[in-house]
Amino acid sequence: MKKLKFYMIGLIPGLIIVFFILNKKGASCSGYLPNSRVVAETLSKDFMYSDQFKAEMAALNVNEKFLKDSIITKGTIDFDRSHAQKKPCPDYLLTYPEKNPAYEITFEKCEEKATMTSMKKLK
Repeated sequence: MKKLKFYMIGLIPGLIIVFFILNKKGASCSGYLPNSRVVAETLSKDFMYSDQFKAEMAALNVNEKFLKDSIITKGTIDFDRSHAQKKPCPDYLLTYPEKNPAYEITFEKCEEKATMTSMKKLK
């Protein structure tokens, strides 16, 4: 019992200190999930737009800033309808927002670039 008490006296303050240090640095575990990794990798690439995609963006009145800052950043990859293992460029289907999706985007993520191929408004 005495050992457990000493253990808790060290563990609890240690956890609190670690929590505050990591919280200050902005560390999170969200980057380890497949959706987060695909989105982060996509945003780090050069964006290319197909002619069809450019026409759909214009028709839906969506600009590049909204596309990158909202749709892709906060979107969810549908891995069931994507081809993540396709070589050399896997293609993904992204929906935005997560609940009651309004937009559906198809894109290919290659080594150097991300090519947006189609965009649909679902509602």
